Amino acid sequence: MSFGTAEYKERIRKTKERMAAQGIEVLLITDPANMNYLSGYDGWSFYVHQMLVIINDEDQPIWIGRGQDANGAKVTTWLYHENIIPYPEDYVQSDIKHPMDFVADILKQIGQDNRSVGAEMENYYFTAKCYQQLQKGLPNAKFKDATLLVNWVRIVKSNTEIEYMKRAALFVEKAMMDGIGLINEGVRECDVAAKILHTQVTGTAEFGGDYPAIMPLLPSGEKTSTPHLTWTDERYKQGDTVILELAGCYKRYHSPLARTVNIGKPSDKIKALSDVVVEGLNSCLDMIKPGIACEEIEETWRKSIEKSGIIKESRLGYAMGLNYPPDWGEHTASIRKGDKTILQPNMTFHLIPGIWLDKYGFEASESFRVTENGCETFASLPRQLFIKDGVLTKN
Repeated sequence: MSFGTAEYKERIRKTKERMAAQGIEVLLITDPANMNYLSGYDGWSFYVHQMLVIINDEDQPIWIGRGQDANGAKVTTWLYHENIIPYPEDYVQSDIKHPMDFVADILKQIGQDNRSVGAEMENYYFTAKCYQQLQKGLPNAKFKDATLLVNWVRIVKSNTEIEYMKRAALFVEKAMMDGIGLINEGVRECDVAAKILHTQVTGTAEFGGDYPAIMPLLPSGEKTSTPHLTWTDERYKQGDTVILELAGCYKRYHSPLARTVNIGKPSDKIKALSDVVVEGLNSCLDMIKPGIACEEIEETWRKSIEKSGIIKESRLGYAMGLNYPPDWGEHTASIRKGDKTILQPNMTFHLIPGIWLDKYGFEASESFRVTENGCETFASLPRQLFIKDGVLTKN
């Protein structure tokens, strides 16, 4: 397990407090990050249905999942083995049976079928069919939307979680510099991605890396006008701008980072855009402290860039940390206008003031934690437009 039993129990306690406040007696958790957070379960099994059940008057959760994954739950969680309940293989991707039928039967067997049941409705891993089958199997239950209930418990990190993110930051620093170091005219995009992935997983001599929730994002040239493109087998050209957005990951905890590199002398437009973004980023980091609202950070950014005439319509950042594919964000607080979430020490965010225009873009980001009197960035790399000499690299 990544944490001691005492920490998991404290997380369960806080979760039950939120359950009580929302009138939920039984909580059905299908988000793998939330399952990991409360039980320690860690496996690439989220492509089939699985669940952690929290019952308000029971000390331990119940894990329900595919039979062949049950031993994984025994190995990675703090749960009693009798609280690990596998469903048979004939429930997997069947037209006749559904795993939620099995879940409903278990809840009926243990007398939880006529209670207030919370489900993570807005969740990649909880389908419409899941909800339909649970309603069918538990007709006497009162269902409530428990989306983000556990996510909000996760938003303030423990010191151990912060330490894991600091280790992840060491990985992303190395991966970023390895990627920037390899980018040049004539180099294939996929070879840069391979180098980055190798470094992300290798980590350091002391700590090995984990797979990140998002693959390296590496748009180049005109593709820098949009953020969420990965790589191709094309070769970089003289004059290309390349955006790198990636993360280090340690025990499922992420430290994302973005930087931008130009092959050869950058255009005046790219240089001007980089200056605007870096100035705004620095202005935000300088003012962040406990007690302010997320929207105040965005206001600082907006005032910093308004003289440039540039407008950023997307949010400026978001809470992040523990997660699985497809996202390292926590889906709770966002750094944007209207978000009145008050910063507290050990909240962690990815501040990413990227600008994507019609033909080009620029990103420079920092992951940070809120400290007792300010903020601390996890990584330590220059905030600038990196410029490569553009000399042809044979490959």
